[in-house]
Amino acid sequence: MPDRQDAADSIPAGAPVQDGQKQATADVFFIHPTIYTGKPQGPSAWNADVADAVMNKWVDQSTILNQASVFNGSCRVFAPRYRQAHYYSFLTKNKADKEKALELAYEDVKAAFLYYMNHHNRDAAGKARPIIIAAHSQGTVHARRLLAEFFDDKPLKQQLIVAYLVGIATPADIFKTIPAGEAPDQTGCFVSWNTFSRNYVPAYYTDGLNKALCTNPLTWSSSDKYAEYSLNKGGVGPKFNLLASPADAQVHDGLLWIGRLHVPGAALLRTKIWHRADYNLFWMNIRENVAQRIQAYRLQAMK
Repeated sequence: MPDRQDAADSIPAGAPVQDGQKQATADVFFIHPTIYTGKPQGPSAWNADVADAVMNKWVDQSTILNQASVFNGSCRVFAPRYRQAHYYSFLTKNKADKEKALELAYEDVKAAFLYYMNHHNRDAAGKARPIIIAAHSQGTVHARRLLAEFFDDKPLKQQLIVAYLVGIATPADIFKTIPAGEAPDQTGCFVSWNTFSRNYVPAYYTDGLNKALCTNPLTWSSSDKYAEYSLNKGGVGPKFNLLASPADAQVHDGLLWIGRLHVPGAALLRTKIWHRADYNLFWMNIRENVAQRIQAYRLQAMK
């Protein structure tokens, strides 16, 4: 919540930016990824308990700190707790349990979104505020449903600045009226990417990545043109510190490929799947793009 102190208000050590939520003219509704990965426990083994203080701390110190915070320069940040489905929901062959777990999680996200719309979406003058939908991994699964139910071919689409649907393979034609973004100042669209080491293709590639939209977060286009390190304005490291130009980026058949990171100890890294760093590696570019799209939306609204 923007009116209480939390991890979403944080600024990386060394970053020349500040929290701008008090002056923000737009809002972001951020849906966090799967943090429930350990031994199942609580009222439902398939879904996390939102009253679990340990789980909430993990959520806050990981995804809210590293991902939701990217939006605090230009948006008020709303990031709900929800009964997230366990990581095993994405691996099990038990389709019925998987669907029940994800359905319960989505119902929480939906309830939180409706609460936001009914209690927080209008400014002091009663005017509806423009919205960014952002998510990662499991959060993107729920964000896509939210967009389909409330925005796609609906009046609320007029308030949509952009959707950042990161960390899950998402086809360019998944929506009726919300197109894939191809320019850094395009509004009413969505962008998406999944990050891997250059020349690496995961075993699950044909499960959807082969048909996925891939947006280069250094150029904001799906073009396969190489984006060099110098275009990266800064990432965030594991200690929430600013990293100078840590990664390059290039779109390759639905995958976002990066070369060796420009960080201390990079030669020792053997990581091929950079899923957890989808936001971190491009933190400053995403932050800048959020401001750019909000400005473009405001200019369009004035015409």
